[in-house]
Amino acid sequence: MEERKDAEHFLDLIKKSRKGKFKLYIGMSAGVGKTYRMLQEAQALLRSGIDVKIGYIETHHRKETHALLSGLPIIPRRKLFYKGKELEELDIQAIINLRPEVVIIDELAHTNIEGSSNEKRWQDVLEILNAGINVISAVNIQHIESLNDDVRAITGIEVKERIPDTIVAQADEVVNIDLTAEELITRLKEGKIYDISKVSMALNNFFKSEQILQLRELALKEVASQVQRKVENEVVLTRNTKKEKLLACISSNEKVARNVIRKTARLANYYNGKWYVIYVQTPKEDVNKIALSKQRYLINNFKLATELGADIIKIKNSHVTKAIMEQVENLKITTVCIGKPHITILKILLATDTFNKLINSLSTEKIDLVILS
Repeated sequence: MEERKDAEHFLDLIKKSRKGKFKLYIGMSAGVGKTYRMLQEAQALLRSGIDVKIGYIETHHRKETHALLSGLPIIPRRKLFYKGKELEELDIQAIINLRPEVVIIDELAHTNIEGSSNEKRWQDVLEILNAGINVISAVNIQHIESLNDDVRAITGIEVKERIPDTIVAQADEVVNIDLTAEELITRLKEGKIYDISKVSMALNNFFKSEQILQLRELALKEVASQVQRKVENEVVLTRNTKKEKLLACISSNEKVARNVIRKTARLANYYNGKWYVIYVQTPKEDVNKIALSKQRYLINNFKLATELGADIIKIKNSHVTKAIMEQVENLKITTVCIGKPHITILKILLATDTFNKLINSLSTEKIDLVILS
């Protein structure tokens, strides 16, 4: 058994060494300069004799950005016909065949045209990295999956194109492209982000100073969290640190479960810990007794949790607390995360003993309980 584990560990090291390196630029919004910075880096690499090529770039007709394409080798995009229109996509196979040392791929959260080999561009990037090619890419903070609820609360907009947090975590280097709210609004007014005709609408919607500040804070925290993860993974610490293990408890309630999953993912990311999602199916929640819509919600939430890096645990048991505590003990969980009940804690404690038992059990084992609003 020990020999097999050693062999698997060595195989993992080999696979990691064969993979390309991944650098990711993160910004708080469009117009902060992510594409500009990527092209600046590409020019610097080219001058240093590195075989760098442009796989996909979107300059949005910004003169300063477009000028930086001068002299950079561009891999032609793949042309596809969709609904009577000729559209262009990243050509994965051409990149793999040409095997540049570094490829620049913009718009990481982009959804590919129907009929493409992958649904999302981030999946294209993984394929290219697995082929041993180094990738530099970029994404805005609002496209990170676990921040979706926070972004909607700030902007009032539901961002449809998102990338799993696991993709950000795989980046070997994460860089924040930062501007003050004043600088960003000035760039907007000067027509450096959108056409002048769209400036007024942008100022009244996404580009409000208070929203920019909040998005900026999210971006700074995200990058700081990734740097901390890198330090903890790669720097040998002299002290013994306790590895956090989190358990998110969900039910078939779609919104509460989704919220618990996203917030636990954020906590796991912050603590650089492993995390799990547990669903205890009681006799009342048997597949023959709950609505098909709830079954779909469960499947979608399991998919979301997996994309965010969780291991899924599904158990049939009429005793929810007992089932949770068994997993807490088996997995050596340090923190249990649950959704905020619809009625007050006091009423639950008085009305039922399920919650009471869970609190008492966790207290005895010195395990943290986090109630997520």
